Amino acid sequence: MRYHFILLFAVLVSFTMSAPVQAQSSDPEVPPALQTLVDRGAQARYLGSKYGMQGWITIFKGQEQYYYVTPDGQGFLMGLLFGKDGSMETVNQVRELQSKSDDALDILAVDKTPVSKPSDALNNMNEQFEYKTPAERMFGDVENSNWIQFGDENAPVIYSFMDPQCPHCHSFMKEIKPSYIEKGLIQVRMIPVGFREETLTQAALLLATSNSAERWYQHLEGDEGALPIDKSINTQGVQKNLSLMQAWKFDVTPLTIYRDKAGKIKIIRGKAADMNQILKDLPSS
Repeated sequence: MRYHFILLFAVLVSFTMSAPVQAQSSDPEVPPALQTLVDRGAQARYLGSKYGMQGWITIFKGQEQYYYVTPDGQGFLMGLLFGKDGSMETVNQVRELQSKSDDALDILAVDKTPVSKPSDALNNMNEQFEYKTPAERMFGDVENSNWIQFGDENAPVIYSFMDPQCPHCHSFMKEIKPSYIEKGLIQVRMIPVGFREETLTQAALLLATSNSAERWYQHLEGDEGALPIDKSINTQGVQKNLSLMQAWKFDVTPLTIYRDKAGKIKIIRGKAADMNQILKDLPSS
């Protein structure tokens, strides 16, 4: 986050300097929540009101911070403000402040690295803070879950939440193993979960063992010893996967997620009905 503040700081460096000010006379009084900073020597400037909150920028010892003060003036949030469509409201407010070249802040900066164009810095800021849709955030969580790889690592990827005792998960994997996984057409990253105590430990064993794919396939063939129930095993990795499901309100297994050729996130609840269509939908390896 600090890197991005530096970018905005570089924009503000280009302002016309003036004598140190706490706020313009037309600005509201510095709210009590920020007064302590001002008392310590911070320069403060009002950015305007947005979504019922006063926006402020403070600069202290060469570092800038952005605050949004609660309606009662007693608390504040620190950081960047986004609109519901992903637009960076803070950047817009800074740009508007920049256009008022009459009473700029006296910036006491340690690093006064110049920028060629303030607009370039703002554009870079927008790039670094690319808005992520809920689907993109969800997919990022899925990618960072605890998963097990089945198939060629260079093949197109699908993620699938599975419970070791879920019959639909068994059927799904039995069908795609010979036709898709073993032929190198699809890579399945299975995210093991367990909805009962015994399946929780079995899922944890899959994450812990070095031959998880072999054990899984043996389990599918009815080998009861492939995934023994060991209540002493650490289940934290599986608990994380379960928390992910709960956070995104996923309540069935298998549940398959992938990114299609166009970059769109797709979710299939339950056993996929047409793997050929999914294969056509996936980007080529």
